[in-house]
Amino acid sequence: MTIDDDVAVLLEQLRRTRSLRFKALVNEALRRGLHEMTEPKKPRQAFQTRSVSLGRLRIASLDNVVEALAMAEGEGFR
Repeated sequence: MTIDDDVAVLLEQLRRTRSLRFKALVNEALRRGLHEMTEPKKPRQAFQTRSVSLGRLRIASLDNVVEALAMAEGEGFR
């Protein structure tokens, strides 16, 4: 088995902090990862946002961008 460099670094850091043998750490990581990969996914709870009224539209049309910017920024924009 070949272990990618980034994974090897993380394993070595964990091995030092947990004082485990490399084999024991790899087996534990594989067990946890396989358990997570095989357990059924929990359904997510739907997220809903409330709608709010923003008032009436102040610009008749956005077809003319210059006019819309002039209204938003003032006539000095032009």
